[in-house]
Amino acid sequence: MDGTGTTFSGSSQAALIDHDIAHIARVMPVSLRGDFGGPILPAAYWHKRLTALLESGQLSPAQLNKVDSLLLQLDQFASTPPPEWERFVPAATPFEPDDAPKKLRSA
Repeated sequence: MDGTGTTFSGSSQAALIDHDIAHIARVMPVSLRGDFGGPILPAAYWHKRLTALLESGQLSPAQLNKVDSLLLQLDQFASTPPPEWERFVPAATPFEPDDAPKKLRSA
C-alpha cells in the first residue's frame, strides 16, 4: 500500500465543501437551540468549523457568501438573550425515593 494521501479534483473538493456547508446550515441552528440543558454543541464549535472552511482558501464566491451568512447567524445567536423561560429554570434536583407519596411506594 502506498503512503500517498487521497487528493480530490477541483469539482470533487467543491462538492465536499458544499456538502459540509449544507450540513452545518441544517444542524447548527438545532444544535444551538439545544434542549433544556442548553446548546448541544456550543457556538465556539460551529465558529471553529466555519473558520476552518474559510481558511481552506478554496471557497467559491457562493460558498463564501453562505459561510459568511452562517457566521452572522452565530453572531446573532451570541447577542440574543436566552428566552424568558430559559433564564428562570430552577436547578434540577435529583429524585429521592423518600419524596414519593407513600401509596406509590407500596404499589
